[in-house]
Amino acid sequence: MMTKYPHLRQDFAASLVVFLVALPLCVGVAVASGVPAELGLVTGIVGGIVTGFMRGSSLQVSGPAAGLTVLVFEAVQEFGLPALGVIVLAAGLIQLVMGALKLGRWFRAISVSVVEGMLAGIGLVLIAGQLYSAAGLKAPTTGIDKILGLPGAAADALGSTTALTSLAVGAGTVAVLVLWKKLPKKAQTVPGALAAVLLATLVTQVFGLSIATVEVNGLLASVQPPGTDAFGELANPAIFGTIIAFTLIASAESLFSAAAVDRLHDGPRTEYDKELMAQGVGNTVCGALGALPMTAVIVRSSANVQAGAKTKASRVMHGVWLLLFAALLPSTLALIPLPALAGILVHAGFKLIPFREIVSLWRGHRGEALILVATAVSIVAVNMFEGVLIGLALSVVKTAWEASHLKLEIVDKGAGPIQAHLSGNATFLRLPKILDSLESLPQDRPVELDLSGLHHLDHACRTALENWAERHSAVGTEPVRVTEPVRVTEPETAKATAA
Repeated sequence: MMTKYPHLRQDFAASLVVFLVALPLCVGVAVASGVPAELGLVTGIVGGIVTGFMRGSSLQVSGPAAGLTVLVFEAVQEFGLPALGVIVLAAGLIQLVMGALKLGRWFRAISVSVVEGMLAGIGLVLIAGQLYSAAGLKAPTTGIDKILGLPGAAADALGSTTALTSLAVGAGTVAVLVLWKKLPKKAQTVPGALAAVLLATLVTQVFGLSIATVEVNGLLASVQPPGTDAFGELANPAIFGTIIAFTLIASAESLFSAAAVDRLHDGPRTEYDKELMAQGVGNTVCGALGALPMTAVIVRSSANVQAGAKTKASRVMHGVWLLLFAALLPSTLALIPLPALAGILVHAGFKLIPFREIVSLWRGHRGEALILVATAVSIVAVNMFEGVLIGLALSVVKTAWEASHLKLEIVDKGAGPIQAHLSGNATFLRLPKILDSLESLPQDRPVELDLSGLHHLDHACRTALENWAERHSAVGTEPVRVTEPVRVTEPETAKATAA
């Protein structure tokens, strides 16, 4: 048996670690998303047993992700819980098509600053929302309202013993998570998130604290495949924006996670198109079961690698352990205090904000840093989908602006023609600057316009330059002499022609 499966012992041990890491996160993400806790476990099970068997990234672990919490919550509020399955199912089918068309690798071309900005925006909204949950208060619906309402929520909490007790449990959970990393390695064999939840549960039970706990409905009662009414929501055009947002964000998060996991081990590299198809299959199954969407999750994946996993068997077994827990011990979920789950997600949201990256980008690439901040602020101020679109648009504009880098040098020796040298890329984006400089030249002097230093000259610029040359020559001045850009198909010497 061991010769057939040479890494079974390492994979078995790693699967237990990943299971213990995944359990509180699956439940916490579900509760924060506004859906039954069991649906988080269902997504974790599918991520392990279904996606885990498929090719793509062998050591990456999939399940419900904190990064989609805000988007799922918004979708459930707008379209209802039954429609969530339809949205996830559609997103999974689109991922399958994109993987079949080999579009997975193109997600690597998305600007890193946009992805970091997306995670930062999600982190801010997640932290703000979970601070209300930690105090046992109802959170506002929009991201900006969550943040602006925090001072009022703090005032309400200070006047309530129950809220202060709830906050203390949430704060204690965060403290355990932070301090757990400072303990000896042997103590850290138990994952910090699990230890924090167990301690919070123990304190709540021992002292009889009146704090809200997880509501348990039972696994079979929570799994509700979308019916005819849910598919009827497809008549609402607004749902398609949400489907696209689920697809793009889940795919980007999974494939960026794959790239990060590849840096943690020396095993087989990720096959991006196959990984995208694996995520598509998983989300299609999750959608059919009415569960949460899945992505590859860096926390679980890194735990898997660090625990010594060698093959995909570890992530499949972690799904089996989640299934056994959901089937045999679901009532234990009812003991978990909600403020403890809120504390775990506050900690997760904080880790989503790339503080170091913002500082390093500001020092070396301020434009990228501004895109990161603008994306994050847009997600908080508007919503997830539009915030990401704003970030992508800014990234495209910045790239186009940099690609149109142009230098204009004027040489006037006082006598003879004025020489104007253009070098770089002449595109319509720089046209106003070019024309302002050329039109400021004296009308009564001949001009030699040297374009031989241009790498690119678009049609709009060429037409504008020709028109300017005609106007400059129309007042009786000697015709403008233009040295054309060097073409690859022509001799290396530039041609001199009179305009």
